[in-house]
Amino acid sequence: AFTGAVANRRGYFEIANHGTIFFDEIGTLTPDMQVKLLRVIQEREFMPVGSTETIRVDVRIVAATNADLARLVEEGRFRQDLYYRLNVINIHLPPLRERKEDIPLLVDHFFQVYCRENNKFLDSQGRSVLRFEPEAMHLLMDYNWPGNVRELENAIERAVVLATSEVVPVSVLPEQLLQSTGVRLGRSGTGALPPDASLFEKVADFEARTIIEALEACNYSQTDAAALLKIPLSTLNQKIKRLGIPIRKRQS
Repeated sequence: AFTGAVANRRGYFEIANHGTIFFDEIGTLTPDMQVKLLRVIQEREFMPVGSTETIRVDVRIVAATNADLARLVEEGRFRQDLYYRLNVINIHLPPLRERKEDIPLLVDHFFQVYCRENNKFLDSQGRSVLRFEPEAMHLLMDYNWPGNVRELENAIERAVVLATSEVVPVSVLPEQLLQSTGVRLGRSGTGALPPDASLFEKVADFEARTIIEALEACNYSQTDAAALLKIPLSTLNQKIKRLGIPIRKRQS
């Protein structure tokens, strides 16, 4: 059940029947939702919103979390019985800093995803031809990635949006990455645009960088970013659309 649910709408468990359902950040479930999930796991059935009949389901559950669920159980913030129901097969994925060999593969994957999404730098088969210059790739390999794969994904999405040629320069990398690796770049002469770029291209590039930095600083709240930039929200929305800046969901 969820806010605004109606009786004739199929829920995720019903859709996933005889398949797999994935719960991301399972540790953030509210106590009420933990009870409901436990009941479905134990009884293998649920009652849809607005119905008086139960539906049997056969579903494989995969759950992921960055939290220490065992500690949450000790603190009384996660149900012990649900924890043991979920913790049948435990797969520990090391942080990205401990598996740097995955970074080039992930970079290529996210280039494919976001080049297609933005319809940029694609060959005749629809594959991305974008690549980082060697120094930029070296910095990606040196960085510790405290935000793990999600932080890397955000950096690659940013690179796709700001890229003006098939070879992505160091200057498009996030400021916190550059600072962490000891790189300092000024606002001018960063190399993000070719020397013969037009004034319009330079202005658009500066606007895009400034807006993306504001969105990142405000956890992708467009309202807060507009206030930070001292422009109306409607103006910010128009610029985001015109410049092709991707909109990301706010991270809790």
